Amino acid sequence: MAEETENGNLEASNNRIIPINIEEEMKSAYIDYSMSVIVSRALPDVRDGLKPVHRRVLYGMLDLGVTSGKPHKKSARIVGDVLGKYHPHGDSSVYGTMVRMAQEWSLRYPLVDGQGNFGSVDGDEPAAMRYTEARLKKIAEEMLADINKDTIDYQLNFDDTLEEPTVLPTKIPNLLVNGASGIAVGMATNMAPHNLNEVVNATMAYIDDRDIEISGLMQYVKAPDFPTGGIIYGHAGVKEAYETGRGRVVMRAKAEIETFGHDRERIIVTEIPYMVNKAQMIESTAALVNEKRIEGISEIRDESDRTGMRIVYEIKRDGNASIVLNNLYKYTALQSSFSVNNIALVHGRPMMLNLKDLIKHFVDHRHEVVIRRTRFELAEAEKRAHILEGLLIALDHLDEVISLIRSSATPEDARTGLIEKFGLSDLQARAILDMTLRRLTGLERDKIKDEYAELMKTVEYLKSILADEGLRMQIIKDELAEIAEKYGDERKTTIVHSAEDMRMEDFIEDEEVVITISYEGYIKRTPLSEYHRQGRGGKGSLGSNSRDKDFIEHIIIASNHNYMLFFTEAGRCFWLRVFEVPEGSRTSKGRAIQNIINIPKEEKIKAYIKVKNLRDQEYLENNFIIMCTRKGTIKKTSLEAYSRPRANGINAININEGDQLLEANLTDGSSEIIMALRSGRAIRFNESTVRPMGRTATGVRGVTLAHDKDEVIGMLSINNPEATVLVVSEKGYGKRTNLEDYRVTNRGGKGVKTINVTEKTGELVAIKDVTDTDDLMIINRSGIVIRIAIGELRVMGRATQGVRLISLKGEDAIASIAKVEHEEEAETAEVLNEPEELASEEDLELEDDADETEETNEDEDTNPDDETLE
Repeated sequence: MAEETENGNLEASNNRIIPINIEEEMKSAYIDYSMSVIVSRALPDVRDGLKPVHRRVLYGMLDLGVTSGKPHKKSARIVGDVLGKYHPHGDSSVYGTMVRMAQEWSLRYPLVDGQGNFGSVDGDEPAAMRYTEARLKKIAEEMLADINKDTIDYQLNFDDTLEEPTVLPTKIPNLLVNGASGIAVGMATNMAPHNLNEVVNATMAYIDDRDIEISGLMQYVKAPDFPTGGIIYGHAGVKEAYETGRGRVVMRAKAEIETFGHDRERIIVTEIPYMVNKAQMIESTAALVNEKRIEGISEIRDESDRTGMRIVYEIKRDGNASIVLNNLYKYTALQSSFSVNNIALVHGRPMMLNLKDLIKHFVDHRHEVVIRRTRFELAEAEKRAHILEGLLIALDHLDEVISLIRSSATPEDARTGLIEKFGLSDLQARAILDMTLRRLTGLERDKIKDEYAELMKTVEYLKSILADEGLRMQIIKDELAEIAEKYGDERKTTIVHSAEDMRMEDFIEDEEVVITISYEGYIKRTPLSEYHRQGRGGKGSLGSNSRDKDFIEHIIIASNHNYMLFFTEAGRCFWLRVFEVPEGSRTSKGRAIQNIINIPKEEKIKAYIKVKNLRDQEYLENNFIIMCTRKGTIKKTSLEAYSRPRANGINAININEGDQLLEANLTDGSSEIIMALRSGRAIRFNESTVRPMGRTATGVRGVTLAHDKDEVIGMLSINNPEATVLVVSEKGYGKRTNLEDYRVTNRGGKGVKTINVTEKTGELVAIKDVTDTDDLMIINRSGIVIRIAIGELRVMGRATQGVRLISLKGEDAIASIAKVEHEEEAETAEVLNEPEELASEEDLELEDDADETEETNEDEDTNPDDETLE
């Protein structure tokens, strides 16, 4: 018996056990969990842009009466209310959500007005919720507007005792405006914030034209607009995100380079990328500086206060701020990226959405809200009109109504009597019985009639709205325009087109400009029209507030779409599009070139060349860059080799040890080349004798040096028949000579005498091709700058020692000369800095040892090895 009972119990218990395949159970349970996380926790609804916790916080605050016009309430009170009624999770999730909705650096348009410590951009934690207070912001109330007009569906809360909204009837396209981020199971969302004005304009454009392309919407929504400002670097990722729903937006801090002290520079950062922790960024940057991964920074300071952000990176004396800034962008969070992933819930299902999809779903939601609100208001108006009709009937039969009520034993008898005698509804009869005696006065009777007349107009208008979709769309547009007027603001994030963006010139007007470069390397771009307005002509007397010892050396007329090529003494070439040259007024100093392009501070720029076009193949192949070095090497390379710009430059010529690049000119292949030596000799040959070679070649011998200490001091490439050759020696002597006086010899020879070098004249320091329309700037080693009109110097023989241009004091000597545009008002010789003894009239007339016999040594014309120095 015992066994039977035991077996019977076992069978009974086995009947209650259902065998299940564990693999199927795990799949089912995990899918249920996944869908719960996706739908009820991590992803926003496409209609109001909110996750359930955000929606519950805002609705809970409205339910608690903590609106913008009421006093703040303790955060703990709000959190407790939301937890107890709608959100059965940890209090930290609710408080953290509310805190983020109050932070100006987290939301583009914050929805909660916080009072107290709500954290900081440095990642500081907010104060505990018992210390802080909060209330709704006015803009949040726009998201909750009309919620009591049956505009949305409600669902039961977690314990089925209350109802909570499934979505908010928002007037604001919140998903686009404030963005969203969340990690679900198997998917995540990361949506960028935008400017309200731009989104509203794009939404209106969509309402006007449902077939508008995404490119059309992008005319209104330019790019994301982050609450921390900063710069969006490059538009390609933005375009991809708007078209596909996925893309990578590169963000940069807003940084400026400024000078302080005598020659020190510092980088000032006033805005940082979105979601970057400022304190952590500074700490990690300091670590990189200590590890020598970033060099050139002497000190980092955070000078931010309540007025704004200011991070200072002081640059070492020998550092280059432009290079340091580029390294900061490369290695630190000063440049970071925002990976757009537009996934939101559409009818409860996660979907990838492009810009047009996001706008469309918002408009559809608003359309439904307007319809439901209108139906609700119509029902309320008709209900009120029905009651007023009953009141008017009662007023028209006042005596009978009063008699009936007085003769009724109970209110119920009176209600029944009114219904039967006057054909009223139950609602109308109750309204008559509830009517106070003062409503019987003549004034009150008129008010009832007026109210009824207005109500009938309202009913007609509401019916017309329900009958006309165009009218409903106009209402949506009007409400959006009102929202934009109330809460719209200017963009915080600027858009800068990166080097990767193709055809940047499409965004820049191709106007004529004047590029001015000073002797000390300051450059600026000024519209040519500014000189015309001044009445000075295109290249006349150009003013500049450059330093006392500085002056404008190069004046280049160009258009914004041209390129500038810069060649350094180390043989590297750098590019700058003309429109990238900083713009300055006619009298401004400009900006140091080394702050604009990544040129090492110790390298000097030796040549500036304007190039019209880097895409015209015929132009590239028919023009050449010809270069010479101090040791006498010359090289010609097709311009095509320099037509592919790189941010960090390229090697233009291979420079041997102990040599330097001296000159670089743009030629058409037919120029006359003159190279002058410090020893007083010069060689002339036709450019065609130099064969073109590759960019990495060293070149060929252009001239043979007279001795080991000799060097090339200049190269001319002349194709102007009116040009004369000017040479200047270090002790103040110089002269002009006709080009024909320099006979053409073979390349690589010793050349002919260009000036008679004596102890009195000193060695040759410069050679220039000049005309009577030029001025000469003489720069002494002592720093004195003197200006002389070239037209005052007469042309003389090649082998003479020339005339004294200036008298030098003591051991002073001429360091270099520069050719500049002639100024009509310039004196024959003008001292730009301090008094200097000029050449006397006697000196200017006297030709010392005039017209020495010209040397014609045959060995000067010999052609040594035409050896390529590659």
